[in-house]
Amino acid sequence: MKQSLQLKLSQHLTLTPQLQQSIRLLQLSTQELSQELDRMLMENPLLELEEPASGHQGAPVHNGEEAAPSAPNDTAKESSATDAALESQPSDLDWFGSGSAAPAAPTDDDAGPPALAAEPPSLRIHLLEQVTLLNLDAHDKTLVALLVDALDENGYLTMGLDELSESLPSELEISEEELRIALRHLQNLDPTGVGARSPSECLALQLAAQPSTTPGRELALAIVRDHLELLAAHDFVRLRKALGCHDERLKEAQRLIQSLDPRPGSAFGSNEARYVVPDVIVKKVKGVWVASLNADAMPKLRVNSMYADILKGGRGAPASQMSQQLQEARWLIKNVQQRFETILRVSQSIIDRQRNFFEHGEVAMRPLVLREIADLLGLHESTVSRVTTQKFMFTPRGIFELKYFFGSHVATDAGGACSATAIRALIKQLVAAEDGKRPLTDARIAEILSQQGIVVARRTIAKYRESLHIPPVNLRKAL
Repeated sequence: MKQSLQLKLSQHLTLTPQLQQSIRLLQLSTQELSQELDRMLMENPLLELEEPASGHQGAPVHNGEEAAPSAPNDTAKESSATDAALESQPSDLDWFGSGSAAPAAPTDDDAGPPALAAEPPSLRIHLLEQVTLLNLDAHDKTLVALLVDALDENGYLTMGLDELSESLPSELEISEEELRIALRHLQNLDPTGVGARSPSECLALQLAAQPSTTPGRELALAIVRDHLELLAAHDFVRLRKALGCHDERLKEAQRLIQSLDPRPGSAFGSNEARYVVPDVIVKKVKGVWVASLNADAMPKLRVNSMYADILKGGRGAPASQMSQQLQEARWLIKNVQQRFETILRVSQSIIDRQRNFFEHGEVAMRPLVLREIADLLGLHESTVSRVTTQKFMFTPRGIFELKYFFGSHVATDAGGACSATAIRALIKQLVAAEDGKRPLTDARIAEILSQQGIVVARRTIAKYRESLHIPPVNLRKAL
């Protein structure tokens, strides 16, 4: 084959360093952007940050979908069933240890500086402080302390006493019976229920610590010791038959069990709130919903004027290197500005299409896909995806990630479409208003929605219900 040289013209896209940086900055969250800028400020002397007059602490964000602390490994199934029974019942007490409302801040201008809140002790420290006060010899206190170290974050002893005894050095000659006695001492400490080996034992310890005159105590003890799974499944017919009691006594015992804490150690765990700084603030101005950038989230970058002036008269290799750093600083400032401008454009487009949500809430959310915003603004769909990920919008209805406003659609009888978010909101409303003795099945919810013109399959209702962490109908049934 004869070799030859040919000249061919073609077009292809080249990602310049500036374009690569622009894409990378766009997909960063506000916190990640701040960290990236800190690194660049240290590497480039021609770049500097203008300090803001006042900082913005951000808003606390608590994940409503956060799972409750896990139960001991060998009792996970029983704990899960117990939670299902107890979560679905109304109770004045919080089963999962969320704190009460914080007291109002003082308004006295003459008051002294606020005192720093002391960090609460861990469960281990709280228990070991009590162990030192026990009327026991040093050997027995050491055994109780040994069991304290074997507890998990919920206060459960997840390792069997026989297994724990075998794991200790044989020269110590610690028997399983000695550990059993030490466990009794541990289970008498505060909080009540600590040192339990199962949810059943934990609840039984708390009931046994209550006065014998407590209404429903004996029946509640019988339930948690032998019939906790029936209570979790809301199988009240079999419960009444097994216990030989009527509805009123069963309700009394159920209320008492609901007042207990199945995770006594969780209150001592770290429950720090995560904070986010919203990128966009939404307000209603003269009847129109308008987005504006959060000034506290925008870094104020600029070129160091002193170095720039020196560079103008400089020559040689050092000046060449500084010239490159000057160009990089200008690129960064431009890309950061472009990042926020893109976020603002996308946010305003979302607001324009979801204004009914801001007026009426989740039930008024309309279907929206990334391509719709991309086509409107002349952007690529992947760009819109980057903009809406880990970027937050502060609204009168709360703080939402931009991606929250996008969702699939379900057909209606009128030939239109209903947002999946709106359907979830309707499901929550229906379940909240249902009769506890006759809760709504998934099929019945689908039927009610179809009467409102929203065609949804039963399996779709089940999927949305599970995503909302709403228990199935049998677990929502009340006495």
